[in-house]
Amino acid sequence: MSRFGITFRGKHSYNDFGLTVASKHIGTPSKIKVKERIPYSNKVYDFSNLYGGQEYEERKLTYVFNIRDQDKARFTAMKVEFQNWLMSTESQDKLIDDVIEGYYFLAEVEEGPDFNELRFGGTLTVVFTAYPFMLGELLEGNDIWDSFNFLTDYAQITEYNVNGQINTVLYNPGVNIINPIVVASASMQLVKNGIYYNIPAGESESLDFALNLGENPIRIIGNGKISFLFRKEVI
Repeated sequence: MSRFGITFRGKHSYNDFGLTVASKHIGTPSKIKVKERIPYSNKVYDFSNLYGGQEYEERKLTYVFNIRDQDKARFTAMKVEFQNWLMSTESQDKLIDDVIEGYYFLAEVEEGPDFNELRFGGTLTVVFTAYPFMLGELLEGNDIWDSFNFLTDYAQITEYNVNGQINTVLYNPGVNIINPIVVASASMQLVKNGIYYNIPAGESESLDFALNLGENPIRIIGNGKISFLFRKEVI
């Protein structure tokens, strides 16, 4: 039993509700594989990466909370308030696990919590359905060295002042292809792998312009300031 917990929708499971965590299970997402076997052959073709990147199923996060109170009225009120907090969402929201530093999940409770009642309380099992990847708390390009991991992180520049054109490299340190948000003070062009992308002034995001895993050489053409906003996504 521990006083660590989760932060979800602006509240903490222990600090705001006094609930301790009896156990938890952080599920790992499964790959979505698209395969085709050649008739009368042992040859199998994998088309999972046909459109640029491996897809994954959503992941499950299971937390079992202890609820204790010898006063039945207070106990019932606590249970109702806690369940309302978990269930009152229309989409996935930010979930922070105290033990997993530097990352958060996007999650939602889709199934009703399972309550196991005891004499003066019980346990409440909550299953979150989450986006497949953990997301970095900090945007890439930050200069906070206290949280920098020399084995997995990249020290990189993600904001540029452009006068004509410059060549740079953006690094995607995660395991998922990312579509960054681009903020430009004026319309510009990006060139990646020989393909030109027109970037409007202001904030924009396009499914066409993506950062592959690892190094992404990019040429920026224009005049003004441009920045790329993205986080690493890991299993």
